[in-house]
Amino acid sequence: MVSDNICYTDAYARETDATVVEVDADANAVLLDRTVFYPGGGGQPADAGELIGDSGGTWRVIGAKKRGDDIWHTVEGELPPVGTRVVATIDWDRRHQLMRTHSALHVLCGVVWRDHSASVTGGNMEPLSGRMDFEFETMSGDLVGEIEKRVNEEIDADREIRVNTLPRDAAFAIPDLIRTKINLLPEGITEVRTIEIVGLDLQADGGTHVAHTGEIGRVNVTGYESKGRINKRIRIEVTSAQD
Repeated sequence: MVSDNICYTDAYARETDATVVEVDADANAVLLDRTVFYPGGGGQPADAGELIGDSGGTWRVIGAKKRGDDIWHTVEGELPPVGTRVVATIDWDRRHQLMRTHSALHVLCGVVWRDHSASVTGGNMEPLSGRMDFEFETMSGDLVGEIEKRVNEEIDADREIRVNTLPRDAAFAIPDLIRTKINLLPEGITEVRTIEIVGLDLQADGGTHVAHTGEIGRVNVTGYESKGRINKRIRIEVTSAQD
């Protein structure tokens, strides 16, 4: 079967009715017919949350992972049996923080690409903090300060963030859609999900994002460092607009 994952089309969906269709005792994981849990990938961690049984019982979900096209949910304690009807609910506060952070990193990437034509060489995030590596030969406090300023200008512009899915050939006809130095998309993929920050950035991406840049808050650069001759890392934190 193929899990129906609502998070790819509606990042704001917090829960869904679902049925346990398979269990994996070795991994202490369950497969649902539908879910809202993001399974991790592209530097964004997997969601956490819980499964609430229709007839009693609650199972804490401590992780989710994609196997092929299916999303398996790792739970604590005894597994619910196949056929159990549940409400799958994510930890929304954590998810929303990750959405803000992921979108902030895309704004950072868009600004750096627009102003400096620097490719991405890596990245990672946790709720409200992240880092991104770029192909820069040199980096200075003045440069990083200017990047931070431009990033917050784009956030203040409250640009719309759109999600789309394109056939592979159409997607790869778009210049600079793959912004990472190494193309991480599998050869066999037939459709490419894109994230567009209207007027700033368009990239292939599978994660969850806010609907407008204004929802991010504010980005503060907390540090920068050299990770090689032409590999420089920028670290950020995301705060609310009034902080």
